[in-house]
Amino acid sequence: MQLSAQPYEERLTAPRSWWLISFLVGVSCALILLPFGTLPMLGGLVGGTAVAAITASSYGSVRIRVVGGSLIAGEAKVPVTALGEAEILDAEEARAWRTHKADTRAFLLLRAYIPTALRVEVTDPDDPTPYLYLSTREPQRLAEALRAARAAAPGAA
Repeated sequence: MQLSAQPYEERLTAPRSWWLISFLVGVSCALILLPFGTLPMLGGLVGGTAVAAITASSYGSVRIRVVGGSLIAGEAKVPVTALGEAEILDAEEARAWRTHKADTRAFLLLRAYIPTALRVEVTDPDDPTPYLYLSTREPQRLAEALRAARAAAPGAA
């Protein structure tokens, strides 16, 4: 099996401000436990910070990849032969496709802290999903990787 001509991989990490917020959650937990003594307060600081950081990390650990003739976006794996044209969405257009233009049947890999996105049409007649909405920091590169993978796929015309 041949990999796509332009392999693509992106991790949609959480913004830096979320790590500060994780620490502030820990401080809040410490202040709540302050009346119970120093040890519970320190436990609240460490525990609250750890839980908030794990939550931020897991939310920001989703990846988008184009490998082996497939688009893997989060838990979805779609063969590139089942995909149509990719439309690059700027911040304003991405917001529209997240809100009033959105189709409830679409697959959304949505991260609101990433302003740009890619909308990829699904051409498989057996799939009820009309399109994939993928939040990405590099929509141009992702579109090019999908185009190259479709061209390299067996049976591509």
